[in-house]
Amino acid sequence: MAQTIVEAIDVWKDFEPVEVLRGVSFALAKGETLVVMGGSGSGKTVLLRLVAGLIRPDAGQIRVFDHAIERLSEEDLLLFRRRMGFVFQGAALFDSLSVYENVAYPLREHTSLGEAEIRERVVRNLSLVGLGSEVLGLRPAELSGGMKKRVGIARALSVEPEVLLFDEPTGGLDPTNAKLVGELIRELRAGVCDTAIVVTHDIELAKAVADRVAVLIAGRFATLGPVAAVLETTDTAVQAFLAGEAR
Repeated sequence: MAQTIVEAIDVWKDFEPVEVLRGVSFALAKGETLVVMGGSGSGKTVLLRLVAGLIRPDAGQIRVFDHAIERLSEEDLLLFRRRMGFVFQGAALFDSLSVYENVAYPLREHTSLGEAEIRERVVRNLSLVGLGSEVLGLRPAELSGGMKKRVGIARALSVEPEVLLFDEPTGGLDPTNAKLVGELIRELRAGVCDTAIVVTHDIELAKAVADRVAVLIAGRFATLGPVAAVLETTDTAVQAFLAGEAR
């Protein structure tokens, strides 16, 4: 049986007066990609931030690498965050830093590597996402939307994560670049990081990368299962959501 990397057990979270998550549970096994879908404001990103320990649940438990993290101190949480790579919505690059410094940032913060080793790892991670050394000196404002996403993924790979967390990785991209990002996520599974949670509203991305799909409606998973089963569900709320996203 595959190791469980992330587990949520009856997780609740509200931001007064709105109940965002209302008893969400799931388990993510090593080697699996779980795609979490839902409408705008449905709590997808909140769930991802809970897994990363950036916020805490009001009730329930979040287990990462078989440890409950919801009551850990910030210092103890760092030990787990170093094993996770977070790809933020919109890439969230530092505008004042070059591509090189953006990708190097986690290495400077969390390792004691020398400059030669940092440069080697930065160049390697950029090559993994299809970017060459010619982009090292560029600032985020000089990059296309697709390139920014790739740099964001390269930065997340800097800590050599055991699980990747993607927040709307194709958001704001044209169909061609969105397809390329989906292909990249799939390629990373082959040898870089084989476990991921992907938050998205992009049905085509879900089809391309998911082992299982969960659809978040009204604070709960309306369905959770293999891609084909979810797409063929008879649940009317899920059908309405999927039909709306397909349009």
